[in-house]
Amino acid sequence: MKRLLKISLDNLLLSFTPILSWLLLGIIIDKSLINIFTLIYPIQFIWLILKNIFSNGANISKQKDKNPNAVMSGIAIGSIISAIIFLIILINIENYINFMNMSIQKYKTFAMYYIIQLYVQLILSFVLEKLYYENKNSLANKYSLTFNILNFTTLIGCALLTKNQITIVIITLAVITLYTLYILVKCVEKFKFKLSLINCIKYISVDLIGNIVMFISYLIGLRIVAKYGEIYATAISFISLITDTQWDIFMSIVTVAQIDVSKKCFNYKEHLINAYKLLGILLSSIVLLFILLHRFYDLNIEIVIAYLIIEFIDFSIHPLYKMKCVYLTIEWSAIKTSTNKIVTGLIRMIFSFLNTPFCTTIEQLISSMYECISINIMYKNNKFKLNDLGVINENQRYELSNKND
Repeated sequence: MKRLLKISLDNLLLSFTPILSWLLLGIIIDKSLINIFTLIYPIQFIWLILKNIFSNGANISKQKDKNPNAVMSGIAIGSIISAIIFLIILINIENYINFMNMSIQKYKTFAMYYIIQLYVQLILSFVLEKLYYENKNSLANKYSLTFNILNFTTLIGCALLTKNQITIVIITLAVITLYTLYILVKCVEKFKFKLSLINCIKYISVDLIGNIVMFISYLIGLRIVAKYGEIYATAISFISLITDTQWDIFMSIVTVAQIDVSKKCFNYKEHLINAYKLLGILLSSIVLLFILLHRFYDLNIEIVIAYLIIEFIDFSIHPLYKMKCVYLTIEWSAIKTSTNKIVTGLIRMIFSFLNTPFCTTIEQLISSMYECISINIMYKNNKFKLNDLGVINENQRYELSNKND
């Protein structure tokens, strides 16, 4: 549980700092700036896709494939490819804002800032993931805390001193970029370029497909929601404000499971118990944030509650299948779990086209319920069994792994 909380702390800082920043920028400069978070939300899944392949996948590959060069190769190649992708997004930022039915004049400068910040944070996350797998969680916490303090204080400090958005953006990006380069240089090791992208993708294929689906679904869904007026757009923004950080933190259960499965020390019962302990803390924090923040928004409470109920149901069923899915992907059949994720994604994308302001929540709930049921059926049909300690039977795992090779 202690390790899960340490990794959760880093996810908390990386996720909550931008949310708090947009909230305060809205108070200091322009209230509408809170909508930047919703505007850029789909692009965060591009961030996750890149992290899946070049960080999570590379670290698992180092363990599974006995490739000591995998992690540093992933950082190097991932940094270059990510730079190209984010540059393309920046060049087309006006077209993107138009597509999302928002004002170019109002949002362009800070939208560009947020995209560049995402790239810098991606490089930082590459380093943090490397430290997690090396059991250097305290050092990762230190780097993450310092980065987020610098980012937050520089951004808000500049906003208090000047209302010139370009000046605020340039100074803040310069500070966090220099610090990230400092961390990167400290963690660089000698290596040879050797990385199997196929294996990296295989080991995290389910998460990868999930994030691709999320990108497409939210890109379509949020655009549809915006058409129904400000009352629904504000409700979605508010729900994102009080739950998105918790989702990022909760995905730490996947990171910890991936580490333990790749190192052959996975205890399912222990992971499940810890996941629900963490969930209790997160759901309590959502309720607290709702009570504290709802008065600052012109909200239709009934609409907000409807969105929130769906979020709570989805949170509650995630531990029932997420960690089993990690195990099945790495130790059983990545092809079969990935195929199942594709089906889940197709279900989600189909419902994202519903002509209703609740399309994003409907697609979320139905796809999660399908994935929970299907993963547990896979697990049960292959007769995986836990011993008294909560560990999956080693002999059975060996036999099933060979059978699916």
